[in-house]
Amino acid sequence: MIQSDRPAAGRFRPASLLAWLVVVATSAIASIAASPGRAELPTHLGGAACAQCHPKEAREWTGSHHDLAMQPANESTVKGNFNDASHTHQGITTRFFRRGPKFMVHTEGSEGNMADFEVSYTFGVEPLQQYLIGFPDGRFQVLSLAWDDRQRESGGQRWYSIYPDEVIPHGDVLHWTQPSQNWNHMCAECHSTNLRKGYRAETDTFETLWSEIDVSCEACHGPGSIHRARKLKARASAAADVKADRKGESGLTIEFPPVAEANWSIDQNSGMPVRAPIRVERLEVDTCARCHSRRSKIAEGIVPGHPIQDSHRVATLDPPLYYPDGQIRGEVYVYGSFVQSAMFAAGVTCSDCHNPHSGTLRAEGNDLCSRCHPAGRFDVPQHHHHKLNSAGAQCVACHMPSRTYMEIDDRRDHSLRVPRPDLSEPLGSPNACNGCHSSMTSTWAANKINAWYGESRRMEPHWGSAIRAAQTSSVDAEARLVAILANDKVPAIARATAIALLPRFMSPRSLSMFSEAVKDDDPLVRTAAVAALDQFPLDMRSALVSERLVDPVRSVRHEAARVLAPVPASQLDPKTSQRRDAALASYRRAQELNADRADSHMRLGEVALGQGQLDLAQAEYELALTREPSFIPAYVNLADLHRIRGAEKESEEILRAALKIDPNNADVRHALGLSLVRMKRLDEALVELEAAATHRPENPRYPYVYASALHTAGKIDQARRVLRKATAEHPGDRDLQAFLVILESQN
Repeated sequence: MIQSDRPAAGRFRPASLLAWLVVVATSAIASIAASPGRAELPTHLGGAACAQCHPKEAREWTGSHHDLAMQPANESTVKGNFNDASHTHQGITTRFFRRGPKFMVHTEGSEGNMADFEVSYTFGVEPLQQYLIGFPDGRFQVLSLAWDDRQRESGGQRWYSIYPDEVIPHGDVLHWTQPSQNWNHMCAECHSTNLRKGYRAETDTFETLWSEIDVSCEACHGPGSIHRARKLKARASAAADVKADRKGESGLTIEFPPVAEANWSIDQNSGMPVRAPIRVERLEVDTCARCHSRRSKIAEGIVPGHPIQDSHRVATLDPPLYYPDGQIRGEVYVYGSFVQSAMFAAGVTCSDCHNPHSGTLRAEGNDLCSRCHPAGRFDVPQHHHHKLNSAGAQCVACHMPSRTYMEIDDRRDHSLRVPRPDLSEPLGSPNACNGCHSSMTSTWAANKINAWYGESRRMEPHWGSAIRAAQTSSVDAEARLVAILANDKVPAIARATAIALLPRFMSPRSLSMFSEAVKDDDPLVRTAAVAALDQFPLDMRSALVSERLVDPVRSVRHEAARVLAPVPASQLDPKTSQRRDAALASYRRAQELNADRADSHMRLGEVALGQGQLDLAQAEYELALTREPSFIPAYVNLADLHRIRGAEKESEEILRAALKIDPNNADVRHALGLSLVRMKRLDEALVELEAAATHRPENPRYPYVYASALHTAGKIDQARRVLRKATAEHPGDRDLQAFLVILESQN
């Protein structure tokens, strides 16, 4: 299902024609595979072929959320009320009706006009169902009005808006006709099998293709043609089937270790399960993560089983996606929270709890947890301190609290953490206790935990304190970040977040952390570390990054290429220069894959600008605004490019155009203020710089620049007040502190 924070194709064609195209494409691949001198390439067969030999798995999958992820709109699949029903939201009345066999919607279009639109596909099944509208240019857009499929007594069986409190006029980034609600980019990869996005930049159209309309067998196991051929050959030769199933011989591109392969025993002292053998691979988790994570796609046609970072760039624990301690906040789809957990570290995989074919849990309620955690030790009041069988006695109530997305969709936090209400106040994070006992304070909850489990629970350090310290520019931020980076027991996603935050506080004491982090065992840490080096001087980058140009994981190579792009070739040895060019070519292909998106063109523009190609950079920034006219970062970058050219007036015009779209955008106000300073219009500049500092107080650079402008204008006392307030909010920011010391020493 689609959901977007304020800043996701086939040419629209009948399903039968689309299926024909897939057959043609598959046949073409098969022909290439059969050509002399070429290695055999596997092709997709479809779930029906798999079901012939795997009927049990097929029965489990049929009717699952994966099976019903996306379906043609017809009598049997549409759950919403299209019997001339209507829903009014923010002054727009949308009508849902039938036109013969077609399901129709009368609503506001992209130009603000009311029009009729035909529903092409359903999207999801419960607790809500969304609907896709096809357009002649191959786009499919997701309506922001959804059908609540819960029972009527639970508030369901109604149309509702997934953005109930927002006014979303046409042209707004969240309007259903805009790129943020585009199926081809935002949703298609994870609701179908073997997707090829098929964006055509020259015509700004899509020819999106897929093998199956839902999430079928080969979405996880990879194309099955070689597997089936080997099975049939083994049977025809009367060979034992088991031989063809031996590891590496099944013909599948990905072979998951059987769940039964792991042996779990209970540690008698802690009561915790211990896995033997220790899990050293992440095959299953990374396969699920391709869809069950907050990420962006950097390559197409990736073979299942490759590390997630080889095909996608995974988000770290940044706001507004996560709280500082890693609890879920935005819609992040499980992976980023699960890899924080002690269970992941111990070797638990998705299929230990979930049947991978049906998607259902392997047991209900506390019985699921008791499969590994002895009920006699944990499912008792002495442990959970709630009445047996009550809501508070459920393991998930304390260890997997839920958040609601899309207004009605409750999803559980998979970090499986021990409740720490003592961290709520210092970190600004929620806790499971007050999630139920909402009338009580976090101090009350912390005291309860202390009384039940002892003072030691409260004294246990948590890496979230370091992330919070960095986010608030605390005095000890650098030391805290270094401490968690040096601790290999800290989850990799937290260390990746820490290394990304470190440059702001870096000193000679912490410089060595970057040389270690770029070689970390986990590709998420390496990716974040290399990306952070774009804040380093050019002459320091090559020594730290050059080896990462041949990293085995694509996301690391891409960041290395991006960071080294501005380094003159004369400063690189020939081998490094050649490797950089190859990695840059791959990076550009990743952006071109998503050339329907403004941010991809902005990244291409940044690379071009770094290499001194100003005309190319300008063309990319302007193309970004063609793709998404409300994409503010492109306005800011384009204005800065005009500054570089010395065209300050053009820079001002671009920034003022951006303010018409987003009048309170602090980044634009700050950039405009700097432009006005350069044009010696200081009084006007002070207005803009003050607005930026007011709207984004969490960014210490904005009050620093505002205070500098006040100082230039001779308003010393006002500059001191701004700096005092800013240093109180960012006590660890060295620039603010140094500037304040200078001003305080002046009369």
